[in-house]
Amino acid sequence: MSGLEVLAAGPQALVTDRGRPGNAHLGVPPSGALDRPAYELGNRLVGNDDGAAGLELLGGRLRLRAHGGRVVAVTGAPAPVRVDGRPAASHTAVHLRDGAVLEVGGPVGGLRVYLAVAGGLDVPAVLGSRSTDLLSGLGPAALADGDLLPVGGRTGGLPVGGPVPVSVPRPAIRLRARLGPRDDWFADPRDALVRPEWTVSQDGNRIGVRLDGPPPARHPDTRDRELRSEGMVTGAVQAPPDGPPVVFLADHPTTGGYPVIAVVEPDDLPLLAQAAPGTRVRFTVLG
Repeated sequence: MSGLEVLAAGPQALVTDRGRPGNAHLGVPPSGALDRPAYELGNRLVGNDDGAAGLELLGGRLRLRAHGGRVVAVTGAPAPVRVDGRPAASHTAVHLRDGAVLEVGGPVGGLRVYLAVAGGLDVPAVLGSRSTDLLSGLGPAALADGDLLPVGGRTGGLPVGGPVPVSVPRPAIRLRARLGPRDDWFADPRDALVRPEWTVSQDGNRIGVRLDGPPPARHPDTRDRELRSEGMVTGAVQAPPDGPPVVFLADHPTTGGYPVIAVVEPDDLPLLAQAAPGTRVRFTVLG
């Protein structure tokens, strides 16, 4: 037996990497790690090549046993880490001896914790990616107790020295966005986004996050119109006619029939990926 044995999978543990962009014409979303900087940091800490597959843990609470000596790193939302019952550091490379048990607790702030292992997870790739896609069902299934995760041979360099600074997700975040492509469907799109203080709702996952607040008012000329289904991108702020907007994340549908009032800057999406329900959100409109 070799690899990482799942003793307790936690609420939702998914294999992730950089995703499979460029397949929207097949109806396949980009997928991949929602908090890309945290995922990439983990690979650097264990010495992996860019794009090696790791784990994205919603809510943490994962327990693994190492079969064979392994080097791992826990990044993303700050969470307690233990090896064989003893406290260990996050955001740095940690060696697991053969048979050691790694425990990742629930995050003390934020939502998603990432686990990198030297060599990467060697699960089959689909359309060039090992990521789990919750919308289309591509990639490996969510982890379950008893799974054995194969680990590849090391191909990268030496682990990067750590630990590195850890930032606790904030109770309020600011998202930069650009209006369009359907901002002309709204009476005052800039004011509709910037004026309210939005709140991250309980209704969210890797597909998208709903923001509680006043629905953007439609322009009078569009109130009785319907929009034909059209392409959607990651970060699109889609505004249904009878409710608050939804910000699409990596597993979003590739088409949609509600107007998109704006698109969030890609560099700000990791903030939303770590925003727990109740987090306050303000928009800044660019341009």
